[in-house]
Amino acid sequence: MFCSISGTVPEEPVVSSKSGHLFEKRLIEKFVRETGKCPITSEPLTLDDLLPVKSNKTVKPRTAPATSIPGLLGIFHDEWDALMLETHTLRQGLNSVRQELSHALYQHDAACRVIARLIKERDEARAALENAKAIVEAEQAAKRGAGGADDEPSGKRSKVAGIPEAVLQELADVNAQLSKTRKKRPIPETLATPEDLQQMQQLVSAPLHKTTQGGILSIDVNPENASVLATAGSDGTAQLFDYAAQRHYASLEGHSKRVTSVQFVSGSVVLTSSADKTTRIWSEQQPGSFSCAAVLKEHSAEVVGVTLHPSRKYFVTGSADATWAFYDLDTATCLKQVSDESVSEAYTAIQFHPDGLILGTGTEKNMIRIWEVKQQKCVASFGEHTKPIKCLAFSENGYHLASAADDCVKLWDLRKLKVLKTLNPYEDAGCSSVAFDYSGQYLAVGGADARVYGQKQDWSVVRSFPDMPKKGVLSLRFAGADAKTLLVGAADHNLRVLGMPA
Repeated sequence: MFCSISGTVPEEPVVSSKSGHLFEKRLIEKFVRETGKCPITSEPLTLDDLLPVKSNKTVKPRTAPATSIPGLLGIFHDEWDALMLETHTLRQGLNSVRQELSHALYQHDAACRVIARLIKERDEARAALENAKAIVEAEQAAKRGAGGADDEPSGKRSKVAGIPEAVLQELADVNAQLSKTRKKRPIPETLATPEDLQQMQQLVSAPLHKTTQGGILSIDVNPENASVLATAGSDGTAQLFDYAAQRHYASLEGHSKRVTSVQFVSGSVVLTSSADKTTRIWSEQQPGSFSCAAVLKEHSAEVVGVTLHPSRKYFVTGSADATWAFYDLDTATCLKQVSDESVSEAYTAIQFHPDGLILGTGTEKNMIRIWEVKQQKCVASFGEHTKPIKCLAFSENGYHLASAADDCVKLWDLRKLKVLKTLNPYEDAGCSSVAFDYSGQYLAVGGADARVYGQKQDWSVVRSFPDMPKKGVLSLRFAGADAKTLLVGAADHNLRVLGMPA
């Protein structure tokens, strides 16, 4: 008799009272303790169901097939077959375990995505709630401050106010200090040469805005970190991006229409203007999270731009309602809203002079006006353009002004109040943006492509970047003091960073 498990003659045979099979006692007891079943029939089996069988232990009969070589070969063949069957069973089990593990990992990944989406929605809801609270608080403060003037149109409320004498004196002091140091400021030794500009290439292309409403209308650089920038988009948002780390930093959402301009006050305070007739002040509550601190509603039409005074305490907005407004940043109040009888057309561009006492404005009727901020009077006007003004840029040297329109780009000498140079970059396309570098030696022009002109080259093209979207470039800005990085916002949703290869 042979053991039903090992196939050998058992030393301590036992028989199952349920199935009648013979087993080696130690093998069947171990199996029953582990499984509680019969290894042959898989029926429930306990130790009490095993009955000992008496046998003669003095003589152990030899297995008949093992008495000859063919018998041994047969035994080996049967063992090999059993081993292969066991291997096949193990492989089937392994495949089943792998499938179960893959299914579990898929479920885990799906759960992680759902959790991440819920966390994002929670954060967006919190940000929207903070913005709503700030808007309500700002509106309540405006109502309390306006008093009995609540019945007057918001676009007219601040026109009767005036800039305090202390503020005017501060503007004069800042102008005197900056104009004095500007004359002695040398050109940086690290300034890019024309050869350096020839080596510039696209380093980063970041999709910061929605594809359905592409278009980056304005770019500004963080004064505390030149690798962090802000973009104003046609999708109604402003985005903060660190191009050195290629990391999205923050999203400013609250405007109901396109954001026309964005301006850094500091690393934690940002200004935005919008076609929804408002200007917003954004404040960073915690790293990467900005909330709206104030909503300014003095204008009755689209706010086309916001420009910051060099003191970083005041700013000016220009609007399509033919007025510009002077604000105190600390109190978020309009000190003066300026309208002029000679100006009946909408403003399209606005820019502070680097010294802070001169303001430049462009209109849809091709006029450029230079304003004296202390007296809020127009002291000069230029009408040489034949198309609406799209962008203005003052040079850091203090006496050059660049203006862009669909007809051409013009360089003005403010000392002589006349055109210094007329640039015609494109035959069939207009110019949408201009920007000087920090030294005033280079002028970037955006239109069908992006181009850089050099002062020492008699304002001829030093480098052009033709690989731009078909709809062209809408905004551009130099980053840093060495003119080795150019930020380009095109009509699509991508920000492009052009710079020196590593």
